[in-house]
Amino acid sequence: MNVTDTSHPGPEYRLVADLRQDMFRDVFAYRPLPPMRTDGPLTRRLSGTLRAYASWTPHATVVAAGLIAMAAGYTAADGDAGFGPLLCGLLALLPVLATLIRPVAAFWFSMAAAPVVAVFGGASGDWPWAPGSFVAQVTVMTVVALRSRPRVAAWMWLLTAAFSMVSEALFGGGYYGSNTFPLLFVSALALLVVTVRTVRRAADEEVTAHQSETAQERSRRTLLEERTTIARELHDVVAHHMSVVAIQAEAAPYRVQNPPPELEQAFVTIRENAVAALTELRRVLGVVRAEDYEAPDAPQPTLA
Repeated sequence: MNVTDTSHPGPEYRLVADLRQDMFRDVFAYRPLPPMRTDGPLTRRLSGTLRAYASWTPHATVVAAGLIAMAAGYTAADGDAGFGPLLCGLLALLPVLATLIRPVAAFWFSMAAAPVVAVFGGASGDWPWAPGSFVAQVTVMTVVALRSRPRVAAWMWLLTAAFSMVSEALFGGGYYGSNTFPLLFVSALALLVVTVRTVRRAADEEVTAHQSETAQERSRRTLLEERTTIARELHDVVAHHMSVVAIQAEAAPYRVQNPPPELEQAFVTIRENAVAALTELRRVLGVVRAEDYEAPDAPQPTLA
């Protein structure tokens, strides 16, 4: 009897799980764009005030791109200044600004706003991406790709392509032309540049971490070699001489006939001190040879 093995899901299941994880789960997660680091070769030369302002360069760039998308949506809309052009401009601006706090939600917002902008922008334009939506969608995908994994960039491009083709096939009959291919081409170039940059940056960080780990391992190995050398010198030189002193102090009274008690006591004291020194030396050797030794927290002995 054949039994289906469900412990190892197939590639189709993994693709669906990855799509759900990247584009649907926690779609409204709050992820504010952090300030830019100011320890680079250029920003390091700036003064304190200018450096603080320079850290907000990514936010200013996103806002500027949103204003450009808003201008494109407002000026391309049909009719005089009123609700339609204003709505087209806002629907092009808001998804770009949303990438600063909720990047994945901004992508879906831009997708949902595209048909609304196309309808209110007039029936004589391109479909399904009006000029404002075109700029907004490319900007949103680029910013989200910069803030996410390369896999998210691929999912966004595929979903955009599917949405564009379905919209063009179902509702694009009353429009002059389709701009699906230009959008997919421009967004593919932007996402390719972003992905290459992200992969290269991750590789540089991995190399830096590996070099730091190698340097720490080299320093640790050098320290262990030095401690081993010290332990060997202590054992070969000091311990040998102290052992000789203890043996000679113990044998010295037997070389003298009828030694006085004071002399015997002196040799006993010498031997006891030599044995105590050997014991302390053995403890010191254990400390030096130990790799994870930590100093005791007990107070040091007093002079008494």
